[in-house]
Amino acid sequence: MKILIITGLLAENIIRKNLSCYDKHELYLKVMPMPIAAFITPKLIVYHLKQQNILKSINSNKTTPIDNIDMIITPGLMQQSSAEIQKQLNIPSYKGPTNAADITLTLDILDNITLSTSKPANILIRNKQYENAMDIINNYSADKEKIEKLLEKDSNILINNCPLGLDFPMRVLGEIANAPTLTEKKLLEKAQYYIDSGADMIDIGMHAGENNPQMAYDMVKLIKDNYDIPVSIDTLNSNEINMGLEAGADLILSVDHGNYEKVIDNIEDHGVSAVILPTDYSRNYIPQTPIERVKSLEKIDKLCSNITTIADVLLDPINSPSLTDSIVACSLFRKRNPTKLLFFGVGNVSELLDADSNGVHALLGGIAMELGVSILFTPEASLKTKGSIKELKTTSNMMFISKQKETIPKNIGINLVSLKDAYRKDDASIETCNLPHIDAVADGKFTQDKGSFKIILEDNLIKAILYQNYEKTAVIQAKTARAIYEEILRRDLISRLEHAAYLGMELEKAEIALKLNKQYIQDFPIF
Repeated sequence: MKILIITGLLAENIIRKNLSCYDKHELYLKVMPMPIAAFITPKLIVYHLKQQNILKSINSNKTTPIDNIDMIITPGLMQQSSAEIQKQLNIPSYKGPTNAADITLTLDILDNITLSTSKPANILIRNKQYENAMDIINNYSADKEKIEKLLEKDSNILINNCPLGLDFPMRVLGEIANAPTLTEKKLLEKAQYYIDSGADMIDIGMHAGENNPQMAYDMVKLIKDNYDIPVSIDTLNSNEINMGLEAGADLILSVDHGNYEKVIDNIEDHGVSAVILPTDYSRNYIPQTPIERVKSLEKIDKLCSNITTIADVLLDPINSPSLTDSIVACSLFRKRNPTKLLFFGVGNVSELLDADSNGVHALLGGIAMELGVSILFTPEASLKTKGSIKELKTTSNMMFISKQKETIPKNIGINLVSLKDAYRKDDASIETCNLPHIDAVADGKFTQDKGSFKIILEDNLIKAILYQNYEKTAVIQAKTARAIYEEILRRDLISRLEHAAYLGMELEKAEIALKLNKQYIQDFPIF
């Protein structure tokens, strides 16, 4: 099939790059004299195609007149329908994807779908986008030969079995905050939860101002003995750092002007990397202005020249003293040190902001990607940031795919949208205007059934506790509301319609709360 692809000036290179080796169809390209695809109109396309009748192939020297084209694919961002083009030129014309990088996916499934004259192709290829996104991540991680080659560059390093740097996805380092207060069982449970959530590395967070070197050793060793994952020790206490090194820590958080002399030789002897800070907490010194932070960080980096370092410019909470200044400092450091690995303490912002963490993490992850950050660091220290590790892993994947495709992180197959919708779902509306409308009233009285149920969330499960004659007699548990109410029906534990309706409502609320990591209390709204 001979296909003509229409694009704007800004997307031309992306189109050519993605289709340079494409051979399924005979492809031709027409670049409109407009930088942004959204400004292209059907009228403009028709005018230019009539002016230039001969088209040139994307990846060969072939030419063809416009009359020989079998299909025209316009930018998905074009506001108007492509039907007018088909009408004027008598050539089937459809909308392509909103992201130029998805043109290959669109072409690959032309035999399986019918493109639309009004809807962008990415609406029709969402499942394919997700598969493609995960292929990019998985194939990149599995290509050992490519990883070894990339690790030869100064901008990339290996921490235990985890490659990181400018050429890799941002790695998520999950801090087990207040680790010294946890039992061994709780510490291992937290580590397993982080790993299951997608953490690439586990951090043991010690208590500032305390001296617990033996505890540091025991906790690092416990995680190392049970999990094959890089482990860091988070402390400025030199005794705790040195004992963490003896236990096999793969990364040190952190080294600054106040403690480097006491730990630098031991870090070098163990051959591990360290996060460096622009501070001197031994004398309560924290540089304030962006240039002061950058210069102080560059100074400590020179003092630690015998070890591999990762720079933490210190991401400030909003208005304490300034998130903006700290990002400016990161940008300035990156410009002066283009291959240096950077560390981003995302939790400094999300933990100290009363907002849903997923949007905060998406935005900070995007800024981090543009700055060339290698490590995204966070605890999960509050209810509002529960799930942060999973969110940051998704953010990392989103930004890596965006970077690889050279496109914005929208309609790329994965997203962090949870409480709202990323797109409108097509659904035939039901006409109701001619039907009688009845205003519902909730005034039903409770009538005792065969039993009653107390619904709770526990152990990542919905649990319906059955009470009969005021005594607890059974617990029915599952991850979904449907599984529980079907089990209740199978066991004939309910007989009244109003009770069944109420139970279905509460079980669904519990399932929503479970999925969103929210608290659930029976008979109370979750929002």
